[in-house]
Amino acid sequence: MALGTDHVTKTTADKFIPEIWSDEIIATYKKNLVLANLVKKMTFKGKKGDTVHIPSPTRGNATAKAASTQVTLIAATETEVVVTIDQHYEYSRLIEDIVEAQALSSLRNFYTEDAGYALARQVDTSLIQIGRAVQGGGGTAAYSGAFSGADGTTAYVAGANTGLGAITDAAIRRSIQRLDDNDVPMDGRFLAIPPSTRNTLMGLARYTEQAFVGEVGANNTIRNGEIGNLYGVPVFVTSNADTTSGSTACRIALLAHKDFAVFVEQMGVRSQTQYKQEYLGTLFTADTLYGVKELRDGSAVALAVPA
Repeated sequence: MALGTDHVTKTTADKFIPEIWSDEIIATYKKNLVLANLVKKMTFKGKKGDTVHIPSPTRGNATAKAASTQVTLIAATETEVVVTIDQHYEYSRLIEDIVEAQALSSLRNFYTEDAGYALARQVDTSLIQIGRAVQGGGGTAAYSGAFSGADGTTAYVAGANTGLGAITDAAIRRSIQRLDDNDVPMDGRFLAIPPSTRNTLMGLARYTEQAFVGEVGANNTIRNGEIGNLYGVPVFVTSNADTTSGSTACRIALLAHKDFAVFVEQMGVRSQTQYKQEYLGTLFTADTLYGVKELRDGSAVALAVPA
C-alpha cells in the first residue's frame, strides 16, 4: 500500500525546528545562571516602557508606650530605586547551507549550549559588577568600596593594588560582621567567589571542618554553582567574578544579601532563525533584554582577591 505524500519535511516542520533551538538554549541558560538566581528578581515581560520604579521604604523603630499617652507616629519620606532596562545582548551565527548539509547534529547542540552559556554569563557579569558600588563605592572598575581579601578591613586601592590578598577566615568573619552591623537579615545571604578563591579555601584546614560543608548533603537543595555552606552562608563559585583594573590581576569575591541588587527581566532568552539567500545560509540569533540596579548599599561587601 502506498504511504501517500503527506510527508513531514523541513518545510512543514519549519516552525518546530526553532522551538527545539529555543528549548535547548533556555535550558542551558538557566543551568548556568548563578547570581541571577541569588538576587531579587522581577519580571517585566510583556510590559511596555524602559524604566521600573521600585519603592525603597525606610526601616522604622519600635517606641515604648507610656500609660495614658498617645502612640508615637512614624513618618518618613520614602524613596525609590529606578531601574533602567538598557541591557540588550545577543548571540548570532550564520550557518551556511554547506555546513548544514555536511555537519553533524552535534554542531547545533554546541551552538545552542554556547548561546545559553554566553547569555547567562553576561547576565551574571552585569549583576556582580554592581559590587563596584557597594559600601559607598564609586561604581567604577576601581572598586573604591572594596576591602582586602586578606583581612576584610584594609581598603582596596586598584591602581596600587593596596589591600590585594588571598581570602582568609578573618576577612570572611569581618565581612559577615559588616552585614550584621547593618542589620542585614541572615536568611538570603550568599558568598560568590571566583575559582581562585575556591582554590584557596580548599587549601585551608578550617574549611574541611564542620564550619564548611564541602558536599551538599541529601537534605540540602543543590543550586547552580553552590559548593557548600560557610557560617550559615551558602558559597557559590562563578567564573564571572569581576576583574578590576590595576597592575596586578585582581578579582572580586562578593558577600551579599539577595536584596542588595535587583534583576529585572523584560524579555527572556529567545531564539530566531531567518534564511539569508544572499549568503545561502541561515542566520541564528538568541537575545535577552534586562536591567540591573543596586537596591541596598550596606547589604553587600566586596573583597579583593588574586585572580
